[in-house]
Amino acid sequence: MSNLISNIPHFNCWVRKEFTYNHLDYHGEYLHAIAIAVNTIPDRCLSFQVVFTGYEWDKEEDAENLHGGAMWARMPITGLVADAMLEEMPDPMTTHLAQPWDCSSREHEVIVMDRVSSSPWLCKIDNDFHTGKYLFTVDYTGNDIADDPAQHKQSHVIQLTNAGKWTGNIVALPNNRVRATNPALWETGSGAPDFYPSQHLHTAEIDDSYMDPNVTFNNLYSKGED
Repeated sequence: MSNLISNIPHFNCWVRKEFTYNHLDYHGEYLHAIAIAVNTIPDRCLSFQVVFTGYEWDKEEDAENLHGGAMWARMPITGLVADAMLEEMPDPMTTHLAQPWDCSSREHEVIVMDRVSSSPWLCKIDNDFHTGKYLFTVDYTGNDIADDPAQHKQSHVIQLTNAGKWTGNIVALPNNRVRATNPALWETGSGAPDFYPSQHLHTAEIDDSYMDPNVTFNNLYSKGED
């Protein structure tokens, strides 16, 4: 279990250059980078450690390499664009669309869910469905919100692949904004799943039977009845 920062399955990306200059300049310009780690700070979106490769979007061949090897910590997810075959760079997304729920804890785990990683995901954003490429998941624990069964949310990090003006953006969506597809293993549903968030904690030791030693210690070494 990690606190605050973790390694991730690294991916190539473009960084919106205005994010490296306090949003004062360089809008519409991009720096190439590799995202190598993720931060989770409560009440903020996911942020990433990036290392710049020295390549710029419209860099002239003889231009000086100013940024190669430089790093930036805590780059917000909205500052990243996938390094993909794009006809044009995507429009920026507001944070509440790119990641509807902020990080709930500094304590987290990063995992790639192999069984759902190979096929496209359906992503509901601003009331429309788009397709995306699953990258990895961040799960949270360690406080009352993260561990509350009614409030717990994961952040599935996804590259949007067919999302119109947002194609290429990186997003982080919870379970109730996505569907994983895999036609070889299941048929993808449509409409709203008939779910209701659980309000229950499932624990063994709260049962009244735990007050009875004959029940609590009824194991392989206890004397059973003849």
